[in-house]
Amino acid sequence: MQIAYRTAIGERRTDNEDNVGVFTNQTGIKLAIIADGIGGNQGGDVASEMAVFHLGHAFEKSTINDFDTASKWLQSQIDEENSNIRERSQQFVDLKGMGTTVVLALMLPKELIVGNIGDSRAYLLRHKKFNQVTEDHSLVNELVKRGELSKQAAKVHPQKNVITRSLGVTEKVQIDLHYLKLNSKDVVLLCSDGLTNMVSDADIQAVLQGHESLLDKCDQLIAMANEAGGLDNITVVIADNGSGAAD
Repeated sequence: MQIAYRTAIGERRTDNEDNVGVFTNQTGIKLAIIADGIGGNQGGDVASEMAVFHLGHAFEKSTINDFDTASKWLQSQIDEENSNIRERSQQFVDLKGMGTTVVLALMLPKELIVGNIGDSRAYLLRHKKFNQVTEDHSLVNELVKRGELSKQAAKVHPQKNVITRSLGVTEKVQIDLHYLKLNSKDVVLLCSDGLTNMVSDADIQAVLQGHESLLDKCDQLIAMANEAGGLDNITVVIADNGSGAAD
């Protein structure tokens, strides 16, 4: 599994509240994480950094190498980090109410576990079919599910950035876990909404199917988001299980 990632501030923000990391545990299993911070002052920066750093370094010490153990570990670590962020936010006035989205991919030899809280997303490219794996925890997505808003209207809704679930804001939080068989030539994309709010799925897929290096593809996606306005921080992780994205 080859992995590359990039993060960028965008064209309109003064700080980057996204954090990203790829970590390898004691058995050689990889975990990729993106966190997009929310909260006033520096709160978003702190929450997203805590989530990536704590989850990542706990994973590095682990010996997880099977599906069941990985699933239990993820929910347990999310519970612990939710408490950590809440505790820190209560200690400092300028961090009050901070939280973060999380999207992650734990890559076992033949299986993939994707988890998310909030509206940062995971996608899977397989046999030229590009599908969103995660479901946004957002106000507009709830309206779409209830039939009160079309998907097209959701893209330009004034409250499209209102999320309904985040790490560190409520006493308890549930991470949605998605389980997939990992095929050869699968390509996994993790990204913050700074990409998906600016670049269409079709244009993202076209980049992923290209023949450039993974790092160049990350740079291309960020450049496209910036060219479209770059209204938010932009973070992408691309994981290629066989360098076959163009097949």
